[in-house]
Amino acid sequence: MHYDCNVRGVCSRMVSFDLDENNIVTNVTFMGGCNGNLQGIARLAEGRSAEELIDLLEGVHCGFKPTSCPDQFASALRNALEERALLALK
Repeated sequence: MHYDCNVRGVCSRMVSFDLDENNIVTNVTFMGGCNGNLQGIARLAEGRSAEELIDLLEGVHCGFKPTSCPDQFASALRNALEERALLALK
């Protein structure tokens, strides 16, 4: 399933990604932000599980900000997993 998620409190504006039935992340792209760093994060995320990425990225701060693009990506992944769990209950 494909997800487009707006992010808050960071330079990027959106993160998009796909999650397969095993919660494996592919096709990660960020809109806006530090292009080189975000390309690196996207490449490192490719083929990893959403749960692993949440564990790795959640809580990362950017300078004085209470969040970061990686932290926002972790939040987007968590939201996608929660949405998927709710849909499975229906």
